[in-house]
Amino acid sequence: MVMLSISYEPLKWMGINASHVPETCYHHCNQTFESSRQCFKWCQELARKDEYKIYGYPYSTNTRRVLAVLHEKGLSYDPITVNLIAGDQKKPSFLAINPFGQVPVFLDGGLKLTESRAISEYIATVHKSRGTQLLNYKSYKTMGTQRMWMAIESFEFDPLTSTLTWEQSIKPMYGLKTDYKVVNETEAKLEKVLDIYEERLKNSSFLASNSFTMADLYHLPNIQYLMDTHTKRMFVNRPSVRRWVAEITARPAWKRACDVKAWYHKKKN
Repeated sequence: MVMLSISYEPLKWMGINASHVPETCYHHCNQTFESSRQCFKWCQELARKDEYKIYGYPYSTNTRRVLAVLHEKGLSYDPITVNLIAGDQKKPSFLAINPFGQVPVFLDGGLKLTESRAISEYIATVHKSRGTQLLNYKSYKTMGTQRMWMAIESFEFDPLTSTLTWEQSIKPMYGLKTDYKVVNETEAKLEKVLDIYEERLKNSSFLASNSFTMADLYHLPNIQYLMDTHTKRMFVNRPSVRRWVAEITARPAWKRACDVKAWYHKKKN
């Protein structure tokens, strides 16, 4: 049995050009490989090589969420900049792509997706056998636990941390003043949420299990910004939360997702 390592660079020995995957790659599988299922799976991934395009902004929390998933999976993409500060998201040309005027927008061939969490789950599901296993659905119990923490992030954590990120990190980018009354009121609510996180993380390495999953990844964009604000103290003053934050923000995939220069350099290439 031939073992095939998935790569996004066409293999010379295979004689495959990404633009001719249906003719060459599948023919090669039929002629050569005993394990055709593995070979066909590789062909499907190779066929996607140049299909992923992302309309986004490298400073956008939602754009970074999707980039983190792509990097955890080792996938390439073509970035298309929508400058939120310049108001590109309000222009007719972009509204024709997403009438809601929000980034990111993800294109996979003829498929168009919006909403960062939906995009993230799509990528993680399509490439479930590749890279980091972000969706731990090995049993109903693990699925239920992970889905629960993903929902907690969306409905309990994100509304508060998004407000704090907006007030302390994003507003200054637009030349607007931070409303510290809003910050104080929101931090009081976040205290209660982080107390619950602290108790959970005393007994678990990560939120949904003892391994890093999508439930943890979803938290990264706002946490990253808040680590450069006064709100940072709320995370570092809780030992288990502090340990968790340090681990997830140190992940190489996340560091690449936050690399603004890489976004624009990739665009030029």
